Amino acid sequence: MDSNKLIAFLVIVVTLLLHGNNYTVVEAQLSQGFYSSSCPLLLPIVRTAVTSAVAFDPRMGASLLRLFYLDCFVNGCDASILLDDTSSFTGEQNAASNHNSARGFNVIDNIKSAVERVCPGVVSCADILAIAARYSVVTLGGPGWRLNLGRRDARTASQAAANSSIPEPTSSLSQLITSFANLGFTAREMVALSGAHTIGQAQCRNFRTRIYQETNIDPTFAATRQQNCPITSGSGDGNLAPLDLLSPFVFDNSYFRNLMSQRGLLHSDQVLFNGGSTDSIVREYSQNARVFRNDFAAAMFKMSNISPLTGSDGEIRMSCGRTN
Repeated sequence: MDSNKLIAFLVIVVTLLLHGNNYTVVEAQLSQGFYSSSCPLLLPIVRTAVTSAVAFDPRMGASLLRLFYLDCFVNGCDASILLDDTSSFTGEQNAASNHNSARGFNVIDNIKSAVERVCPGVVSCADILAIAARYSVVTLGGPGWRLNLGRRDARTASQAAANSSIPEPTSSLSQLITSFANLGFTAREMVALSGAHTIGQAQCRNFRTRIYQETNIDPTFAATRQQNCPITSGSGDGNLAPLDLLSPFVFDNSYFRNLMSQRGLLHSDQVLFNGGSTDSIVREYSQNARVFRNDFAAAMFKMSNISPLTGSDGEIRMSCGRTN
């Protein structure tokens, strides 16, 4: 093969790698030991802060996990969700899925301040959020997962992208499969990640229609939820109910057992077990906690590698709520 043909062949190979297997290329740009020399105390600082925050407010574990999901699903894991709105900038915090719902910003800010005191200007807010999400799950009894670091922080955010990228609680099964597939997830990985709803709570506005109008719901469960969620829109919209009736502050597989008993709180929960293509996956996870834990950890690792900023892209914010 002459030199020109060799060069042409290499260009084709590199192009295929970059565009056909972006996950592998991105993963290679991050590393587990990214801060081993520059900030060796990073992991214990984050773990201590998360453990303390969850002990004070058990709901915070789910909130930090959701915050990471909301970040990664909108233009990648780049801490764009953390940017506050200003008079001249509209970020993602007031998108439909996040307004009066996303929380945990103060915990991330406190961790960032603690990290800055020992490693100033070194650790990104995107990495702090990624680490905090993992320790949130571990603190509540769930699995850990391998977490590569080295993300940098976005200089911008997009409310429009947040509004179009985050699946709604009224999503159908096909809509969920498509939303996750758009980011490279299989249907099985989508079901595994949905198992995050074994912790956390939802607002009445997001499950009112389900508990009053849908028929694939356990009547006793519906009646219980109706006690704290009035039928009239605008009344009690923010009232909370646990996504997992059995163990709302323990990361386990009871969420899937709830679905099999028609006790999914959100429409988008119950569609996972409603005579469709994912029924068998829900059944498997309900019967085998180990398989669920392993699949969830693998899917979280994959999610943590969605389009991070690396190298000279983005920045290392001094404060997570604003750009430098």
